[in-house]
Amino acid sequence: MKTVKSGEKSTASIKDVAEKAGVSTATVSHVINQTRFVAEETKLKVMQTMKELDYRPNSIARSLRSAKSKTIGLLIPVTGSDTSNFFFMSIAQGIESKLKEHGYNLILSNSNEDIENEQEQIKSFNSQLIDGLIIAPTGLDSSYLEKTLSGTYPVVFIDRKPRGFNGDFVLVDNFRGTYDAVQLLVKKGHRYIGYLTGTLGLSSVDERLQGYKKALEKNNIPLNDKHIREGKPSFDSGYQLTKEIMEEEKITALIVSNNVMTMGAMAFLQEKQMKIPDQLAVIGYDDYDWAKITTPPLTVIKQPAFDLGVTAGETLIERINNPEKVYSEVTLVTDMIIRQSV
Repeated sequence: MKTVKSGEKSTASIKDVAEKAGVSTATVSHVINQTRFVAEETKLKVMQTMKELDYRPNSIARSLRSAKSKTIGLLIPVTGSDTSNFFFMSIAQGIESKLKEHGYNLILSNSNEDIENEQEQIKSFNSQLIDGLIIAPTGLDSSYLEKTLSGTYPVVFIDRKPRGFNGDFVLVDNFRGTYDAVQLLVKKGHRYIGYLTGTLGLSSVDERLQGYKKALEKNNIPLNDKHIREGKPSFDSGYQLTKEIMEEEKITALIVSNNVMTMGAMAFLQEKQMKIPDQLAVIGYDDYDWAKITTPPLTVIKQPAFDLGVTAGETLIERINNPEKVYSEVTLVTDMIIRQSV
């Protein structure tokens, strides 16, 4: 049997499908044409084999479209040391709550914030007969997605928006979140505002920095590049960057643009017994229980993670039921949870 290379047209025959699936060619024909009852397990095995071999006679497209697995894939980017898994788990709960209403099951996979791993996970989904995929992509460039996604199921992108990709998106207004944070600090009298960011290059990360810069401009505060520190989105990075900016710059307020770096920043400030907000006002990202028990309780930019998941689930169900529907982009707003750190 010939192996089909990427970009080649399949030359697999019905005999090849039958051989690999371990059934007769008649059974494959019955699955394709729905001319006789075939056990569900056998049917799924045959259909999966056809997908793996890219076997698509003229009559198969209708058959594959009409057969539903009632399974949706979810691909998230979480690393081992990243507390963003709380954020994405809240999204997953929202997605699952909506899918259950329509009788769908959810399969969760993790790219570990690695593009090559993400491609492998997508290829795995391509062979699992899913009815749709919800994904938070790891990269800003969409070319790798266009090459990897099979095109046989609808896709909804969440949290991050790949550049130049035409599809359904459910996002958070990251720009407004940090813009409002700066506005709050300015109203409190601050003009020397530091900013810690994770690695730039993702839409969500870039938009948060843009919101910070725009709010400074709006309030006629000169942009000081030394007040912006970029590093890996990790606890250690948050700790070290906070140490550096406090030792090197005279800032009166600090915005930390993701949850895990916020934890590192607060660890350093509490280690140094910094009086918050008297010596330094602090605003973090995402509202988890630990932020309520810091000294003092932390002001945060709260993302609507669960609602994002519900909306993503709704969007995908609508796309499955109405494939010709115009693509949509939904942007959910953040909330400022004000506590005693500003």
